[in-house]
Parts: sequence; structure tokens; C-alpha cells
Amino acid sequence: MNRFRERFQRFMIGRYGMDQLGQFMVTAALVLIVINLLIRAALPSMILDALELALLIGMYLRMFSKNIGKRYQENQAYMGMRFYITEYWRKLKFRFSKGRRYRIFKCPKCSQKIRIPRGHGKVSIHCPKCGTDFVKKT
Repeated sequence: MNRFRERFQRFMIGRYGMDQLGQFMVTAALVLIVINLLIRAALPSMILDALELALLIGMYLRMFSKNIGKRYQENQAYMGMRFYITEYWRKLKFRFSKGRRYRIFKCPKCSQKIRIPRGHGKVSIHCPKCGTDFVKKT
């Protein structure tokens, strides 16, 4: 077993390996496999089979690739998209959980977001970033 591990480690020298995009591809393939197993009882699905296979082949091609720069750029693009989506959901979660208690204002000078409790009528808001004072209704 150790000899196999050493051979594999030598084989992987200079290759890209697994990253977050590869992990996502494996997870997506496993989810599609489970969905396909549940659906297959009703009707055979060649499209899901092909998609599963494409994801797994793509993951292995990325993992064994020697073009590290290109794979790094692909992973960075994926991470940027993932950050955008997770931030969107985080903001929605905040809006539904705390949005009824707080009101968010933007500073007219520096666009800093400031959270103020609702129900205090007109308040003078002091921006902590640039020091601008402005009046808003909560």
C-alpha cells in the first residue's frame, strides 16, 4: 500500500491536483448520481448519465492537468462566482432576520452603509467613516 502511495505521489508532482472547483464538481456529480438513481425507477435518463460522466471526466482532467496557471484561473473564476452567490444569500438572510428591526442607510458622501434601529422617527446619523452628519427617518 505504501509503494502505491509513493508512486501516486511521484505521478502527481507537477500536476494541479484537487481544488474547490474540483470538489464542487465531485459533489455535483454525486448529487446527480443519487437523483438519477431515484428517477431511474420511473424512467431511464441518458441526459443525467452523460452529465455525470462529463463532470467526473472534467474533474479528473483538471486534477491531472500540468497547466497549473490555467487551472488556477478557472478556480479563481469559480471562487469569485461562489463569493457573489454566497454574499447575495447572506444579505437576503440578514434582510429577513434583522431587516424588521433595523434600517440600512448609505452615507451621502462616502457610501458607507450604516445600520440604525427602526422606530425612532427622524434621527441625526453620524458616519463613522468620514464624519458626515445627515438626518433620516427610521
